[in-house]
Amino acid sequence: MRTPARNIVSAQNSRVKALRRALSQAELVEGLCAVDSERLVREAAGSGLAVEAVFFSESRFEQAKSLLQDVEAEEVLILPDAVFKTLVSTDAPQGIAALVRAPQWDEDAVLREQRGLVMMSAGIQDPGNLGTIVRSAEAFGANAVIALAGTVSLWNPKTLRASAGSAFRLPVIEMRGDFPETVEQLKQRGFTLLAADSHRGALAVSVDLKRKIALLIGNEGAGVSKKMADKVDDFVRIPHLQTVESLNAGIAASLLLYEAYRQRRYS
Repeated sequence: MRTPARNIVSAQNSRVKALRRALSQAELVEGLCAVDSERLVREAAGSGLAVEAVFFSESRFEQAKSLLQDVEAEEVLILPDAVFKTLVSTDAPQGIAALVRAPQWDEDAVLREQRGLVMMSAGIQDPGNLGTIVRSAEAFGANAVIALAGTVSLWNPKTLRASAGSAFRLPVIEMRGDFPETVEQLKQRGFTLLAADSHRGALAVSVDLKRKIALLIGNEGAGVSKKMADKVDDFVRIPHLQTVESLNAGIAASLLLYEAYRQRRYS
């Protein structure tokens, strides 16, 4: 049965406060993440996640309420436009947002895959890059993305938008502790660690990526730190014209993931 909509005037309503905190702090609030567009609300619901509350701005409700024919929510709240604009950080808000129960993953089961492929984000700070990495990881058959220390939050609204829904379906595992300890955990599970680099290592097309592999992408500015470089098994290089110093982190990760996919599917 369709949940009836309620008009909420106060910005101090508990659901409104939870949405504001989840969006502004880029964090889960009692296991809920915030999404701020119709497309992402549909992606979350279509991915099997429970939609706890859908929020509409008053001026958009009549035009956008058809969303409720496809998305079942526990609560439907209509907010004054002025209140809604204080919640959503985009320049042109669509007038739709939601609180969604975040997915939970069995880390051990994910990393136990015999021919596992994971992408490791080492201090990626741009949410668009992380979202792109998660989206490409799903597209090219990776088992998971591992977010290391210094990596932007998956629950940043810009990360979720850039992931185009992949963040709801692909395990993203936070391993933000000491890097050597993380490496040891992965090696105990049989992973070979390869770090992407613009200038050293074998060409990606000549490296066996059909093995159980963890691909490491470094920070946008600093790349892979020396501490991390000393712990990986090897480097892998994406060839490009030397007029360009290095590739964007999201693009580099996507190219490596595609090469792993190509080898696993076609060779």
